Amino acid sequence: MPPQTQITPAPAVELAADLRPLLEQIGSPDALAGVADALKLRQIGTLRELRTFLEGYHSRILRPLELPAIHRAFGHASRREARELVAFDRQLQGEPLLQNFASSSRLAGQNQLQRLRPLRDERLVQRYLTAVDDGTAQGWHTLVYGLTLAIYSRPLRQGLLGYAQETTRGFIRSASRTIKISREASQMLFEEMCQGLPGAVEPLLGESMVRQA
Repeated sequence: MPPQTQITPAPAVELAADLRPLLEQIGSPDALAGVADALKLRQIGTLRELRTFLEGYHSRILRPLELPAIHRAFGHASRREARELVAFDRQLQGEPLLQNFASSSRLAGQNQLQRLRPLRDERLVQRYLTAVDDGTAQGWHTLVYGLTLAIYSRPLRQGLLGYAQETTRGFIRSASRTIKISREASQMLFEEMCQGLPGAVEPLLGESMVRQA
C-alpha cells in the first residue's frame, strides 16, 4: 500500500496563520520593560516618557533591526532556505540591543512555531522547529513572523506595516496600564509614531525587487 499522506486539519492551519497572539506578546508589559532596559530608560511614567520610549524603539530597534529581520526571514522562507534561516537566527544572538528582551522574543516566537508544528509537509518549518528544539536556534519572534508571512503567502508590505503598527499599539496599551493617558492622546501618539512607517518599509521592498530582477 502507498504511504498515507498526512493532512493538516483546516482548523489547525487557520490557527497557525493567525499572528495576533504573537503580536500581543510582543506588545506585552514584559516586552515593554525589556525594551525599556535595552534603551536604558529607567521609567515610563508620563506621556512624554512614553513618547521618548517609542521614539527610541522605532529609531534603534524597530526600523534598523526588527523590520529588516522580518524581511530577511521572509526571503529565506520564500526560497525554502532552512540552513540560511537557522544561521541568521544564530547571528541575531550577537546583537546587543536584543539581549534585554530576548526571553520575550523567544517566548513569542516559539509559541508561534508550536502553532506551525502541525504543518508536517512544510519541510522548512519542520527543520527550523528541529533546530529550536535541539537548541541550535532560538526562534526569534521576528524570524518566525517573517516565516509565517511567507508560508501563508501574506503580502510582505502589509506584514511589515502590520507588525510595526501593532507593536506600537501594544506598547501604548501596556504603558497605559500604569500611566494616565486618554484614549484621544493614545490615538494621537499612535498616529504620530506610525506616520513615517511606509517610508521605512519601502526601501526593504525595493531590496526585494532588486534581488528578484
